[in-house]
Amino acid sequence: MKTALTIAGSDSCGGAGIQADIKTMMANGVYAMSAITALTAQNTTGVTSILNADSKFLGEELDAVFTDIYPDAVKIGMVSESDLIRIIASKLRQYNAKNIVVDPVMVATSGAKLISDDAIDTLKQELFSLADVLTPNIPEAEVLTGRTISNAKEMIDAAKMISETYNCAVLCKGGHTINDANDLLYVNNTYRWFYGKRIQNPNTHGTGCTLSSAIASNLAKGFDLETSLAHYLQCLTLEKEAVLWITALQSIIFTQRRLTSNYGKENFSV
Repeated sequence: MKTALTIAGSDSCGGAGIQADIKTMMANGVYAMSAITALTAQNTTGVTSILNADSKFLGEELDAVFTDIYPDAVKIGMVSESDLIRIIASKLRQYNAKNIVVDPVMVATSGAKLISDDAIDTLKQELFSLADVLTPNIPEAEVLTGRTISNAKEMIDAAKMISETYNCAVLCKGGHTINDANDLLYVNNTYRWFYGKRIQNPNTHGTGCTLSSAIASNLAKGFDLETSLAHYLQCLTLEKEAVLWITALQSIIFTQRRLTSNYGKENFSV
């Protein structure tokens, strides 16, 4: 069985972070392992508090994993302090980690800031160059490039700039009201659009964690990057359609029960 390691923060409500990563990895058929960078008190509406791990302890977590069950892929999520980023980069080099997916988590879906300003610079200097693929959303891509992104061309330009700067593939996620729900994969001076249909749904907590973990899982299984992403998006589309059908069916059942209930009451009153 292939293995994948997630290095990220814990989400107490289970919708994002380590918890979402492990669920996603197991659902994609790989054995999931974790190294926790922080404890967070959060739910779908926001982050209340963050307690970062000690860098020495984080290093020991990584040693424990790599010296026993070597991961076939590594996903890195929330890392909010420079010391933690440096120890991760050091251990990845030490153990020659492969298939590294970095989700440059800076702001939670709820809007809460999850990383210090100096840690952003450390991410750029220490970690991004080790990544096989970065998965920024639009706001994160704007931070990394210093540019405003408001259309498809600007997404391409931003992805190109990030890719050339850090010598890695870039998946620029288009879910933030730009270019519908289309994602852009930029690899080796070429790009490919993955077209999606936007579904208005308030339940977006942890979507970035799920995406990056699914990509890491498929890389661990030996698929190339494009196939890994396509496989995830295909599964996501099926899941969305299933949810819509289930919701519609529930609505029909509820309506029928209500009509039946009212019919019985009317007959009884007569």
